[in-house]
Amino acid sequence: MTRWPVWSIPPRLLGAVLAVELLALALVVAGALNVPRLDGDTVVLLATLTVAGVAHTEIIAGVERVRRYTAETHHVNLTSVWTFASALLLPPVLGALVVVVVYTHMYLRVLRPVPPPDRRPVYREVYSTATVVLAVHAAAGVLAATRPGELYGTLPGAVALLLTLLTYTVVNTCLVLGVVAMTAPDTPIMRILFGGDELALELATLCLGALTAGALLAGGPPVALLAMPPIIALHRTILVRQLREKADHDAKTGLLNHAAWQLRGAQALQLAERGRHRAALLILDLDHFKEINDTHGHLYGDRVLAATARVLREELRDHDLVGRFGGEEFVVLLPRLAGPDGHDGHDELRQIAERLRRRVAAEPVDAGTHDPGVPEGAPARPHRPGITVSIGGAVYPEDGSGITALLEVADSALYAAKRAGRNAVRIGPHPFRETGDAETATG
Repeated sequence: MTRWPVWSIPPRLLGAVLAVELLALALVVAGALNVPRLDGDTVVLLATLTVAGVAHTEIIAGVERVRRYTAETHHVNLTSVWTFASALLLPPVLGALVVVVVYTHMYLRVLRPVPPPDRRPVYREVYSTATVVLAVHAAAGVLAATRPGELYGTLPGAVALLLTLLTYTVVNTCLVLGVVAMTAPDTPIMRILFGGDELALELATLCLGALTAGALLAGGPPVALLAMPPIIALHRTILVRQLREKADHDAKTGLLNHAAWQLRGAQALQLAERGRHRAALLILDLDHFKEINDTHGHLYGDRVLAATARVLREELRDHDLVGRFGGEEFVVLLPRLAGPDGHDGHDELRQIAERLRRRVAAEPVDAGTHDPGVPEGAPARPHRPGITVSIGGAVYPEDGSGITALLEVADSALYAAKRAGRNAVRIGPHPFRETGDAETATG
């Protein structure tokens, strides 16, 4: 039992996970000891929602398996259509029963068929189930407290329905993202929550659940079939978006790859031209990266790349475009400089580049136990083999009117920084390197 994966997580995180699971279990046991008298309509609703949730998983098992294992952020579970409808229509203990059955079936059909080591540990699915059980109980508690009477067709009912939906969302999302934040403190929680489509997708799924609940009350079990086509279409649409996002990003750094960055950069530059505001471009090149790989190994070199990417994400704005151009080279497009209009933008861009250069030089990198300089069995430690970066920059429209022209100017500035001894910043046009300089500036 002590070899179970759950015991390998940090004690603080383990305590939080177990607390959530024990609370969910206690609520289920308490409800089971006080099950209300069931009438025929309640039994029919229970059976309908359970069968619909299981059928939903059966239909989209293959798509959902791919979607779960390509997602790199908070995963929205579209079975919320049925679990939220259960929270609205059933006593909490029966709603929890629907959750347990649907999630157990999902584990068996979607997650368990994935072979180790890619298979996600069971304790993560148990925790996810517990958070939904708590969300169902919280939603039922809001309904009981508001006592709206008719849930559909009245203003008090509409207000109660909205409060219930928000309660379900907040409880489930906070419990999941709270554990994510404890597991990886550097995870941009606010960016995950508000920077993409995660929250909108969660709310859309719950709204469909509320509509399904109303339709079941009005039309009976066959109406559940009408919810299937839109939810299946949503699954496939999200999968296509995730695969497209994955294809646009570099696997080692998570940044945009060359092609995706160039396409989005050209589009951003067109917007800058229409808005008549100044933009800027930076090229960053890690100094002596080949020597780092040769001395410390390619796995350590990958960690250097990841650390540099993390610095760029943290130091730049969310709307700035950051990409990896391959090898040890990174590129940044700043769609809008923040300075006043009465300057050419070079000074402002130089300040930004200098900040990035200093931050890269100060960023610790986990050496890992595989590094040749780390004794066998020693714990990983921050390691600094003199990591620095040379930066060249160009400003739109002063230095070029298109993405290609800006890249050429920034590239010439980059090599000027390398000729100056590396770990330096140069902005604007510079004489193109001579043949002898090209040899000196490589790496």
